[in-house]
Amino acid sequence: MTANVQVPSPRGSRNTKQRAVVLDAVRSLHNHPTSADIYDVVHRDHPNVSRATVYRNLSVLSERAEVLRIPVPNAADRYDFRCDNHFHAKCSRCGGVFDIETEGVDPLARIMDDHGFEVTGFDLAFSGVCPDCRRNSGE
Repeated sequence: MTANVQVPSPRGSRNTKQRAVVLDAVRSLHNHPTSADIYDVVHRDHPNVSRATVYRNLSVLSERAEVLRIPVPNAADRYDFRCDNHFHAKCSRCGGVFDIETEGVDPLARIMDDHGFEVTGFDLAFSGVCPDCRRNSGE
């Protein structure tokens, strides 16, 4: 007779309904939402899902590279459904975070070719003022 033993799975390896709901919320928000923004969307349709559950699942999704966590100094981290290598710009006035397309620009190849450095990821965000904020201030 063999014993039926449950071996605990590593953190976040199971897909759960809550995780799917959080991932759908990130994908539905195309403006690099904060965890609070994501919670608002999840809570609207699933009021029984707690804030802690949303935050925990965002952490797991980020660890699994299913969403990209964008650290923002002096502000709430943002999340991106795009996990490919690309840059971001943050507006110092409205706090918006925007994708910067890097097609045709490959700084990683230069780092690897010129310096033999194996790049496994990067965080790069430009700071400035977005076009809407410049237009609204008359610049």
